[in-house]
Amino acid sequence: MMRFGWASALAMMAASGAAQAQQGPGPDDNLNAVLWDQTSVEAQANALGAYALARIRLDEALADPSRTAAPAEQTGDFKNFPPAVVLDVDDTLLNTSPYQARNVVEGSGFNPKTWTTYVNAKIDTAIPGAVEFTQYAASKGVKVFYVTNRTKEEEGPTVEHMKALGFPMGDNVDTFLSAKEQPDWGSAKGTRRAVIAKDYRILLLVGDNFGDFSDAYKGTMEERQTAFEAAKDHWGRDWIAIANPTYGSFESAPYKGDYKLPAAEQRRLKIEALTPWNGQ
Repeated sequence: MMRFGWASALAMMAASGAAQAQQGPGPDDNLNAVLWDQTSVEAQANALGAYALARIRLDEALADPSRTAAPAEQTGDFKNFPPAVVLDVDDTLLNTSPYQARNVVEGSGFNPKTWTTYVNAKIDTAIPGAVEFTQYAASKGVKVFYVTNRTKEEEGPTVEHMKALGFPMGDNVDTFLSAKEQPDWGSAKGTRRAVIAKDYRILLLVGDNFGDFSDAYKGTMEERQTAFEAAKDHWGRDWIAIANPTYGSFESAPYKGDYKLPAAEQRRLKIEALTPWNGQ
């Protein structure tokens, strides 16, 4: 009787496992966002439009030496400084959707070890319009800086891959400023923008996350909205945003960045942050 019980239990477990394998991965909140990012023509159109606007704004800023895109970091008399643009890397210049897609398919999430393995694989493609914009800026005598939260250890393969894709590098100037490269270079990017602003007039900031423009990105949804509205004159003028619905500080704002919360609790708080139609 005991043997029959164990045999039945093992058979049921095997059948359940086979059924799950046939059904594929479980539901994932990020499926539609990654599908849009990786396969849609709308994502391509959005990026091309943003970089077309960036060209126009770059030319305007070159003609107006009083302008800076980094008022919080750029102080003093900067009118005669050589011009520069500052861009984020992940999903601003490089499309990392294969990594996000793997997480969806496997039911996993971001992990520093798998992320570094992914970076070392050097399979990213360029965001539409990104290479052309950076080359255009360089052709105008504008120094192109990359401020990224890829780590110092990930810098080598990233720079090698970006060069192969056609992104201009700084020759004798270190234009790739990675996270933790210096003691005060954390995830917030203001300290790195300040380093650039000491010697260059920053004409444009380009990124896919609020943190690429302001260090006020980690607040609550209300605090983020207030910071966004305070900077409203910059958006589309000297702050150019690339759409990225797959990850970013927007996703953690509803649960106040508390990644220790269980996934189900994070999801509940995200759902509570929605404003649904009442059906009437």
